[in-house]
Amino acid sequence: MSGSCNKPTLPAVASAQWQHNERRNQRRLRWRALLLVAPLLLFILFNFVAPLGHMLYRSIHNDGIAQLIPETSAALSQWTDHRQLPMQAMPPLTRELQALAQNRQAGKVAAAVNRHYAGATSVINRTARGLRNAELPSTPQKAQEFLTQAAPQWAEPELWIAIHKASQNFTDSHYLTALDLERDAQGQLQVRQDRRIYLQLYTKTLGMAGLITLLCALLGYPLAYVLAHARPALRNLLLIFVLLPFWTSLLVRTAAWMALLQNSGVINRILLWSGLIDAPLTLLYTRFSTILAMTHILLPFMILPLFSVMRGINPAFMQAALSMGARPIQAFSKIYFPLSLPGLSAGALLVFIISIGYYITPALLGGTDGQMIANLIAFHMQESNNWGLAAALGGLLLIAILALYWIYERLVGMTSVRLY
Repeated sequence: MSGSCNKPTLPAVASAQWQHNERRNQRRLRWRALLLVAPLLLFILFNFVAPLGHMLYRSIHNDGIAQLIPETSAALSQWTDHRQLPMQAMPPLTRELQALAQNRQAGKVAAAVNRHYAGATSVINRTARGLRNAELPSTPQKAQEFLTQAAPQWAEPELWIAIHKASQNFTDSHYLTALDLERDAQGQLQVRQDRRIYLQLYTKTLGMAGLITLLCALLGYPLAYVLAHARPALRNLLLIFVLLPFWTSLLVRTAAWMALLQNSGVINRILLWSGLIDAPLTLLYTRFSTILAMTHILLPFMILPLFSVMRGINPAFMQAALSMGARPIQAFSKIYFPLSLPGLSAGALLVFIISIGYYITPALLGGTDGQMIANLIAFHMQESNNWGLAAALGGLLLIAILALYWIYERLVGMTSVRLY
């Protein structure tokens, strides 16, 4: 009798079997869903995550010269007193520079060191040419004498410090340069005395992006209000005009502004014809032209989030406030405007982030005064070939954007970011 009581009943067996089948079906559904989104995940991984990771790696990795001058790098790693010349590193440097000169690779060392010491290119190349067919010095003193005769800069500890920095595989010098900082001979941080341009350019970029965002908000808010409260036929027509810029190439829109703002352009001709000015105004290749064109280009990114939020505001709220004796301006400021703030903040976030990293429009319209940080990043990637500094500048820009996103998420939340 007791043995029969321990046996599972038929409903219990059926329930366990049903649960097992249900778990198997759930696993099958999860795998099927994962396979469906796998192409998108791979696309994000290879086109977004991997490039960002590579950029951050390049910002701390030095394309260094340790593999070209390994003995010199090892000797400099044991150099502690930077007030004295590293005598133990001079003989291996002469040997390795001679080998590099014979293989025509001394220019790589010169270019890497020149990023830390201005004028190192000519010093190293001249020394390498002198070493190509020369007899190598046998002692540190003779090596020092040979190097200082080839170029007097070899008697400066700063040049050897630059070689030591360039030979390190990982370094923070790119980020320090991007912040207009450097390390002195004792390794202490100090403000760069020769070139202080990056923080100033960051400040100018943030200021221009903030002004563009403000202009887009002042222009986009009334238009979004009209769109949200217009009749359906008029609303659809206005939406077509708002979306029309998305159907036109960015390069074409920028070129159109170039035609409008040049000295013989439409704007100057109208002003001259009307007698308001006596000579053409310099509108093109200025900060004004960059801000004007980018405001026009980014205005839809402000209008669409505002429009989507305003469409969801119940008109009865304003009517109730007016019926209770509030003035129209008071009702708008106390009722309607706070309810539309999620759309305004979402549009401001989109416009500000996009404008920070803009490149084409400032490059074509900005001239020298209207350049932004993205143009300097492109310069280091295309012209100076300093990919480490370009990656550090981009990394700082990414940090600024993530900080802005974090602040926005804390204050408003991303649920309000909608474009429909």
